[in-house]
Amino acid sequence: MSGRGSAGAFLVLAVNPGATSTKMGLFRGPELLREESVRHPDPDLARFPAVRDQLGMRLGEVRAFLARAAGGERLDAAVGRGGLLGPVPAGTLVATAEMADELLRGERGEHASNLGVPLALAIAEEQRCPAYTVDPVSVDELDDAARLTGVAGVTRRSFCHALNIRAVARRHAQRTGRPLESLRAVVVHLGTGVSLAALRGGRMVDVVNPQDEGPFSGDRAGGVPVTAVVEMCFAPGAERAAIRRRLFGDGGLHSLLGTRDAREAVARARAGDGLASRVVEAMVLQIAKAVGGLAAGLGGGLDAVILTGGMAHLPEVVLPLTQRVEWIAPVFAYPGEDELRALAEGALRVLGGEEAARDYRLPGR
Repeated sequence: MSGRGSAGAFLVLAVNPGATSTKMGLFRGPELLREESVRHPDPDLARFPAVRDQLGMRLGEVRAFLARAAGGERLDAAVGRGGLLGPVPAGTLVATAEMADELLRGERGEHASNLGVPLALAIAEEQRCPAYTVDPVSVDELDDAARLTGVAGVTRRSFCHALNIRAVARRHAQRTGRPLESLRAVVVHLGTGVSLAALRGGRMVDVVNPQDEGPFSGDRAGGVPVTAVVEMCFAPGAERAAIRRRLFGDGGLHSLLGTRDAREAVARARAGDGLASRVVEAMVLQIAKAVGGLAAGLGGGLDAVILTGGMAHLPEVVLPLTQRVEWIAPVFAYPGEDELRALAEGALRVLGGEEAARDYRLPGR
């Protein structure tokens, strides 16, 4: 039986696999019917040699959730968080077996988000419905001038929290009574990783990629002096994987304070820990500098600086950041991240005929 209710609303399953959890939501149209987050403790994950080996375990959790939540109704679509794909346009993409295979191979790195498409595709095959992904981290709309570096053959990559950044930008545009295409803004995702995007004409024309540059955060080192990185690479006993981990995974707050949790860092600063206070201040300063850089790239005239993500709940981050950048444009905070809803909304735009789903072309084809 189809999931479309009496009002014609589509039934959509959204799946967001994270490092230590699998979040699932069932939507009838825009209405969230049920949401669950299944935690995966480190001892459970330690049984799996690689992230791709977790697929069967997580698929079992998704099936169990769907059995509890859907009551036998057939889905109209399943949508999973996009992983580390090649460059893609913004919007909703059709999930395919080729896409899932590429993600499971982990050619651009291992991350739990690589399981989102395989999970959605497996459920869609069982439910005989389409599968999608929405605004993966590799959405690439950069202006040509934003790609170049000072080294021939080395270009900047577009990696950011595109799903949440674009969803929040769209929400802000709606609330201010304008189309997304007319919004000129810098959006700052304040999570365990901090990424930023400059929006113009509905496109992310420049980004700050937390894998390569920008402010440090919970476990990302951000922009580290190149000469220091060179010394790290050629130090006795240096190994590529260990250096990558030091910069991306064990950097930032984890390296400086021994915690990836900004809430703990702020609490320690509030309690009088001098080092924690300096680290939080430095992180805010670096975020503000990144905002200023993107604003300058847009040529000024911004409508908004938009803050989102988990750290947007913390006054000790939001207030000093606002004080540093409010001269650029009015600052708006949308704390947290509603990625399940953003995924579902992307699928619903396609099902409702508002947007055409895009195809993903494997790099080199």
